Amino acid sequence: MIKHDLNKTLEALTAQFPNAINGIKRGIEREALRIKPSGVISQQGHPQGVGSALTNDHVTTDFSESLLEFITPVSTSAEQTLAQLKDLQKFTLSHMGDELLWPISMPCFIEHQDDIVLAQFGDSNIGRMKTLYREGLKNRYGSMMQAIAGVHFNISFPESLWQSLYSLNGSEGTLADSISSGYLGLIRNFKRELWLISFLFGASPALCNSFLQGRETDLPFKKLGKGTLYLEVGTALRLGNLGYTNSAQSSLRVMYNSLEEYVAGLKEAIHTSSDIYSHIDDYTSAEPKQLNKNILQIENEFYSPIRPKRNAASGETPTDALLRGGIEYIEVRALDVNPFCETGIDLQQIRFLDVFLTYCLLNDSPEMDWQEQKLSTTNLDAVVNEGRNPELTLNKQGSMVRLTDWAGAIFNDLTAVARYMDSAYGVSYYSETIAELATWVNSPSKTFSGRYVGALASKNQDNGHFALALAEQYKQNHLDADYQFYDHAFLTKQASDSVLKEREVKAADSVSFTAFLDDYFAKA
Repeated sequence: MIKHDLNKTLEALTAQFPNAINGIKRGIEREALRIKPSGVISQQGHPQGVGSALTNDHVTTDFSESLLEFITPVSTSAEQTLAQLKDLQKFTLSHMGDELLWPISMPCFIEHQDDIVLAQFGDSNIGRMKTLYREGLKNRYGSMMQAIAGVHFNISFPESLWQSLYSLNGSEGTLADSISSGYLGLIRNFKRELWLISFLFGASPALCNSFLQGRETDLPFKKLGKGTLYLEVGTALRLGNLGYTNSAQSSLRVMYNSLEEYVAGLKEAIHTSSDIYSHIDDYTSAEPKQLNKNILQIENEFYSPIRPKRNAASGETPTDALLRGGIEYIEVRALDVNPFCETGIDLQQIRFLDVFLTYCLLNDSPEMDWQEQKLSTTNLDAVVNEGRNPELTLNKQGSMVRLTDWAGAIFNDLTAVARYMDSAYGVSYYSETIAELATWVNSPSKTFSGRYVGALASKNQDNGHFALALAEQYKQNHLDADYQFYDHAFLTKQASDSVLKEREVKAADSVSFTAFLDDYFAKA
């Protein structure tokens, strides 16, 4: 494996390919629970007027009917992406009556998991498969975990950068192989330093005690108001053991040292029968409760903070798409919903992620064995639970170092990357962003979790009241604002077209649901 020196790579790019980084493409998927004005989860169906959850490319649902997902198209402009995200939320809110969008990751008050209605995608074979998959998730892990919302950040680097790195490295093999190898190196480095994302942007240090549903936990929670539990120096419960994780998957050895290794790990999981889930009836039964009895029903069940992706052809599984064409883009799944902006993610975060992910790509990235992967999880857990403790130490290649020292070293490298990117784009905002966020390292009250806990503690305010007030404010902001990229007529037509498209999908079914799944799993 070629060893990359970050500073030498930046010097070579600056001298020979000064604009190669120009043209980063991004897309965002933002999840948000629909809630009643009282702050309780909605049990109403998908909002009338926003189209079909199955076939609308930009407004759909995730696990439940109440968990909306807003999806922007690919764009090279971060400002345009945020404008699109605003418009999609404005349009949807206009069809939601008095309901609101919950502005944080951890769910609102939910009395019982059965109050979380599974997402419905119609009675076509693919629609029924999507709902049955979600019933399997409910029966495997419970619905409360699935009610957690996040933001997914998709990014791809321009071909000009890949061509430049290919030339500089004198790589063997095809350009496509080099691109996949580069993205996997990015993923390994991201996993090594994922804890920094949790430190900066973790925004789930508190939760409603209804989330625990009576479960015991040894986390050092403090109490606020009538029913709020919070970690005094914690950052992102969503990324920890109470959040969007699955201990049943902890034994899965999905590795990232080659595309073949990654795909083999996933394929083994979707073809290996599970002792844990074997008692749950699958699609071959009269009343199925999950798709199948394997460790993973389908590939999407694998919970990972970052994924290699490729747009799949019709009927093609995600891993088969990767084997066919290599890695096309990266999906970062580690972001909490940002409660301090109405879109759930802001421009400063996007600019930081541009720099951080470029740094992960250009920096040396040795192969990562299973022990190192487990170590990265241990570091993340430490930051999730006490990331704003100024004395916290993390394990860096076998040595214990203070978080503040390690973060400072990373920011030194990010500063160099930001300079290159500013020069390529003819801007100064990348360096300004890194300079500002660097100050958060020794002033953790500036982080999202620091601001969050500060807001609750200053008023002895319940987490739910804090979020509900934001939800009301953000709804009004959206409805008062003008459309910025789309318009109401366009989004209305898109919604009505999606309803017609869903009917076409149903009409095209030519086999029974069981036969459809027989064929799907045979191909998988």
